[in-house]
Amino acid sequence: MSTPEPGLPMVVRAPNLPARVRIHEVGARDGLQNEKATVPTEVKAEFVRRLADAGLTTIEATSFVHPKWVPQLADAEQLFPLVGDLPVALPVLVPNDRGLDRALALGARRVAVFASATESFAKANLNRTVDEALAMFEPVVARAKAQDVQVRGYLSMCFGDPWEGAVPVPQVVRVCRALLDMGCDELSLGDTIGVATPGHVLALLTALTEQQVPTGALGVHFHDTYGQALANTLAALQYGVTTVDASAGGLGGCPYAKSATGNLATEDLVWMLQGLGIDTGVDLGRLVATSAWMAGQLGRPSPSRTVRALSHKEQ
Repeated sequence: MSTPEPGLPMVVRAPNLPARVRIHEVGARDGLQNEKATVPTEVKAEFVRRLADAGLTTIEATSFVHPKWVPQLADAEQLFPLVGDLPVALPVLVPNDRGLDRALALGARRVAVFASATESFAKANLNRTVDEALAMFEPVVARAKAQDVQVRGYLSMCFGDPWEGAVPVPQVVRVCRALLDMGCDELSLGDTIGVATPGHVLALLTALTEQQVPTGALGVHFHDTYGQALANTLAALQYGVTTVDASAGGLGGCPYAKSATGNLATEDLVWMLQGLGIDTGVDLGRLVATSAWMAGQLGRPSPSRTVRALSHKEQ
């Protein structure tokens, strides 16, 4: 136990937790793609730079999706060169071969594909069945791996679907196994509509282990619809997961699932991890300042409780 500095939690370690967690920051992509207004390219670049300056080492920069589907990220070709010199990992989302071509042409070395555990969301998001989407991703992953590009597989609707309800654990495991078998280096388990609870999280992680899916290849991506994101994250950490997706300022949701609310706020995650004595490499003060700045750019307060609490203290 240690006495905290001003603006930081007291450190009280708990058993069965990792010493370090890698935060996969998604605010610049998953967060901004959900904004009604388009954020200027220069502001996006400054956002990424400030996140890197705060100590985040993995910052998802943008998405090479057709502008018709995600107009907020239509400037991917303009943005990526503005941040490509940063000494951090800058993954980008690629939906298909054309998206991969665009990303590789700019020197991207980390890409992600976005699959679904349910048929309803696969249809809404990709206009394909689950298996048709996997077939589309297979050559994309193979081409990326042939060029030594790291590939992440996002899997949405791992716990619940707005059309189908609760998602059976074996259904999720099947798609996870397919993504790993095609060559994905890492999987991100998405609670797209925020309905997961800790017991459900442990049940899925246990089932994945039973099917030889290594815990070290897993990340978790929780939404805070019912206020469960931190509880679910803690359950995953206790199981052995060490990669957690979060969005600076709690930005984002999912444009194709209307019941999806904001991502877990990176600041709220960092506050909890620092209190547990888990290293993240993140400077919480700089991160809070970055999210407060971005909230100003967007013209509204940050939904992050930690940003609001620490910003209020400074006033």
